[in-house]
Amino acid sequence: MGKRQYDIVIIGAGAGGLIAAGFAAKIGAKVALVEKDRIGGDCTWTGCVPSKALLKAAKIAHHVRTASQYGIMSQAPVTDMTKVHEYIDAAIQHIYEPTAPEALRQKGMDVYLGPARFSDKESIIVGDHTLRSKHFLITTGARPYLPPIAGLDSVPYRTYERIFDNKRLPRSMIVVGGGPVGAEISQAYQRLGCQVTVISKSLLPKEDADVRQLLHEVFELEGVRFVWGRATSAHKDGETIVVSTGGEEARGELLLIASGRRPNLEGLDLEKVGVQYSDKGITIDHRLRTTAKNIYAAGDVVGGYQFSHFAGWQAFQAIRNALLPGNSSGFTDIVPRITFTDPEVAHVGLSEEQARSRFGQEITVSRWDLSRVDRAVCDNERRGFIKVIAKSDGTILAVTMIAERAGETINEVAVAMKHGLKINDVAGTIHAYPTYSTGLQLLLTEMSLGRFLSGTSGKIIRSLWSRWNCEKGVTNNGQS
Repeated sequence: MGKRQYDIVIIGAGAGGLIAAGFAAKIGAKVALVEKDRIGGDCTWTGCVPSKALLKAAKIAHHVRTASQYGIMSQAPVTDMTKVHEYIDAAIQHIYEPTAPEALRQKGMDVYLGPARFSDKESIIVGDHTLRSKHFLITTGARPYLPPIAGLDSVPYRTYERIFDNKRLPRSMIVVGGGPVGAEISQAYQRLGCQVTVISKSLLPKEDADVRQLLHEVFELEGVRFVWGRATSAHKDGETIVVSTGGEEARGELLLIASGRRPNLEGLDLEKVGVQYSDKGITIDHRLRTTAKNIYAAGDVVGGYQFSHFAGWQAFQAIRNALLPGNSSGFTDIVPRITFTDPEVAHVGLSEEQARSRFGQEITVSRWDLSRVDRAVCDNERRGFIKVIAKSDGTILAVTMIAERAGETINEVAVAMKHGLKINDVAGTIHAYPTYSTGLQLLLTEMSLGRFLSGTSGKIIRSLWSRWNCEKGVTNNGQS
């Protein structure tokens, strides 16, 4: 059994692990990256990448089906799910290629494939190798959570880990779960030609009530059916799967369980090295250190935000804290999130409830409907809105958008919030026209002018304008 010494050993080569390993290698550290499954993790193989490729195929089908509204005549689309699968797989392979083991080794890191377990606080075992290091970072991610549904083990079902391997479009499908994964896949399969029924207590439960209502209306217009409640039992009726809430039931050929995720902690032998954890994730401090101070953890495995971009940011901070002087917090409230339905749902910052709880009457909530955004009108994407929550001094607390390309626009807000820009700073920046982001600018301009013209300052400005206008009138009369 070979022994090798490193400055940092990273366990888990998903989004967080890859960014962490790349950063550590660039600053000159001797890095080992360990992955028990496939490099790239959920994001590359079973999450972000395949879901967005699937959504693209589904959007094309939807555009063909609705082309007549633009004066384009076409026949109803026919989905070849094998070809759709090939398209998804091609996207995965293209994105995976730069992160294959050979490519990573060329960047200066050692790559080990296989499960890892701690033997002591400075050693892990991977296959026939013992890897020693002063520092470790755990970025093992999460896996699908299976809810307690009676009879679930007696029926065929898929989670997000296997749904993208599907090469046959079913006539009907049940989706248990109304979160981002359930929402995206439900809309995609409905658009491809499958009758989808969603079983959930609500659609996108973490989002604004107006967002949930509007997206529900969009889904129903496209034909998605809903059974509101918690799935309690499942059974087979011939070739059909039946899922019940106790009061209602849904029937379908294919069942997707999309009920959340749980941290990947099994097999690491964390107890041996004093790392505390629960079923919600590994316990960490603000520097991302576990209860074993030389072992750090980041991303989905610690619970909290379940986003690839957050896992990457947090893993970067962990490497910075482990290997460089000083320290940085591994937590922030400025984390944009996007659900890539059509329209997209994007949010950054506090919820309205949180904002009111913290700041009370100091906050202002303003909304701008997408029907007032010229680009949305041209694209016939008028269903949606932008909502901004700000303090009375102009500090941006949160923005929610449900709109075409909301995911692209929300990043502008995240940058503004991180750097303390206020609504007048963003409003006063020239935005290219016609774009969806001009809707954000228009709303912030309206809010900024409202603040500027309110109270004493507004009275003074109106008084000055009235006086100047009178004087101008006198001068003109005298000239005439």
